[in-house]
Amino acid sequence: MKTNRIFKTPKSARLFAKAKAVIPGGVNSPVRAFQSVGGIPLFIEKALGPYLMDADGHRFIDYVLSWGPMIVGHAHPQVIKAIQMAIKKGTSYGAPCEGEIELAKTMVQMVPSLEQVRLVNSGTEAVMSAVRVARAYTQRPRILKFEGCYHGHADYLLVKAGSGLATLGIPDSPGVPEAIANLTITAPYNDFRVTQTMIESHAADLAAVIIEPIAGNMGVVPPHPEFLPWLREITARHEILLIFDEVITGFRVHKGGAQGLFGIQPDLTCLGKIIGGGFPIGAYGGRKDVMQLVAPAGPVYQAGTLSGNPVAVAAGLETLRLLKRPGFYNDLEAKARELAEGLADAAKSARVPYYQTRMGSMLTGFFTHEPVTDYASAKKADTGRYAKFFHGMLKRGSYFAPSQFEATFLSTAHKDSHIRQTIAAARAVFQTLD
Repeated sequence: MKTNRIFKTPKSARLFAKAKAVIPGGVNSPVRAFQSVGGIPLFIEKALGPYLMDADGHRFIDYVLSWGPMIVGHAHPQVIKAIQMAIKKGTSYGAPCEGEIELAKTMVQMVPSLEQVRLVNSGTEAVMSAVRVARAYTQRPRILKFEGCYHGHADYLLVKAGSGLATLGIPDSPGVPEAIANLTITAPYNDFRVTQTMIESHAADLAAVIIEPIAGNMGVVPPHPEFLPWLREITARHEILLIFDEVITGFRVHKGGAQGLFGIQPDLTCLGKIIGGGFPIGAYGGRKDVMQLVAPAGPVYQAGTLSGNPVAVAAGLETLRLLKRPGFYNDLEAKARELAEGLADAAKSARVPYYQTRMGSMLTGFFTHEPVTDYASAKKADTGRYAKFFHGMLKRGSYFAPSQFEATFLSTAHKDSHIRQTIAAARAVFQTLD
């Protein structure tokens, strides 16, 4: 895109007006509405490799990647071929198929803690199911989550959640009964003292502690080096199940997920995004003795008409095959490092307050001088300055998340030339932000 070109989006504006007449807020997921950055959301017409193309004909280097799943880029030829082969055989069976076995087997082989896996249709559904199983296994009602971590929109998880809620400024969602919310207790992410107090005070009632092992829904916030090992030890000591929500981090930061990266095995793991290759999917799994409680093997009921959809399974399986290639994660790491260092240098040169976090191919630049280690420190970021950065980058051809509190993602489809173009654009944009 030419940087001196006037950036107009009349078709997106017309589509947004039409959408608002029939869809609440005009979007099917809140952050897409651009409310925190202002302006009209772009309506996307197609995507290919590292690019998005909108209804007005603009092309953007995409650093949202459908919020993480497109780790090999959009419309990868091998993934498309797998989808085409699957879809010719039918779009849904409502019955078992061999592809489900292969995908489950692949995940069990790659993720250290998985012994058995159940496929579902979304990350929210995976977390809901994992929590239900944990409650059944422990015969306890409460869970502990961390402030700023988003685990889907189940009632009992919309308590001090991050991501869209942080973006929209909604502390807790109306419609969640107090009695249900009271089953969830919270602690600040990375806070040993408060977490220990909460666990020890409620140990008799705590079924599970659930955490994003690398927070991605208040922006990317890495765990303190000792926090996850300590959390594993204290939950085991009190016979509380530890649940890793790896919907974002699963296969994103390491071929074994964050748990493979850190060498820690939770009792249950929730997965999504990448395992569907761009299609709706989710999964939860873990220790066999816990998963054997799931119906029909056990009494804990969970079902889904489209679970194990053959097309989604084919797309996910091919994506996982691609990321097993030698050097896959080294390539992503190098690209992410190049982008991160370039953005940080651009901010420094312009003397713009900017604190960057990164884990593998996911990163966030917070517009603040202060270190970001939890939800409270993340919320100190200057969202107004981020909005200006977002629109400046959009006009220069790079599509970042329309929220300060989201991750930037890289794919193997991003080349050095794309990253250099983005960094050059960022240098120009940061100069306007002082």
